[in-house]
Amino acid sequence: MSANLRFDIAAHIATIVLDRPDKLNAMTPDMAAALVDAIATCNTSDDVRVVIVTGAGERAFSAGSDISTLDTYATAWDFRNRQDYCDALRGCRKPVIAAINGYALGGGLETAMACDIRIASTSARFAAPEIKLGWIGGGGMAVGLAHSVGMSNAALMLYTGEMIEADRALAWGLVSEVTAPDALLPRVREIAGQIAARAPIAAETAKLNLRAAHQMPFDKAIEYERDLQAICFATADAAEGRAAFAQRRAPVFRRR
Repeated sequence: MSANLRFDIAAHIATIVLDRPDKLNAMTPDMAAALVDAIATCNTSDDVRVVIVTGAGERAFSAGSDISTLDTYATAWDFRNRQDYCDALRGCRKPVIAAINGYALGGGLETAMACDIRIASTSARFAAPEIKLGWIGGGGMAVGLAHSVGMSNAALMLYTGEMIEADRALAWGLVSEVTAPDALLPRVREIAGQIAARAPIAAETAKLNLRAAHQMPFDKAIEYERDLQAICFATADAAEGRAAFAQRRAPVFRRR
């Protein structure tokens, strides 16, 4: 683990904190490697049912990759094939919630978009500023924005590099909710607790299903959904859910 990334698990909720507030939680290669390792742990741990990603301090979720580290790559090809933290987040099998406190810029915006649910504070600001420095995003910026905010709004952000505020991000569909800064983590933990209380296999399958619905042709997506439903239906947790419903009690799910 990096000294600038905190990772803990409690009550089936994993929390990843980008902890470099003096640098707006900008990502270093060590932080990226630690994030990749944290997600690998989440993927293999039955104790993790949902993941929260946030930034330390009040100023930033993340300002993306630390620009001062970019010239350490020997070639542009090495840079292209670097270990990408957004790929790791997109590959997380558990539901992931971003708690966006302050700036989400460049790779920080890509990090947020790699999460399944995005909750922002009123202080949140979002931008794809790479064009101001002579390049474009490479961690899923264009595809994430196109799917989240639509082509015209994505073009506005990508071509100008200018920031949008939390209210506009909410209106465009980039985030699901906007809260007061002091209510952000309590609200995200509330949502995480709700997800953690659900059947874990069903939650992971719902994530697969949602991604398929987003990417597959309509008829194939429905066919895939029915296959996933059948898999869930055969689990011990589904049997427990049916039994708990019949007995009018809360189910106890064991990811089995």
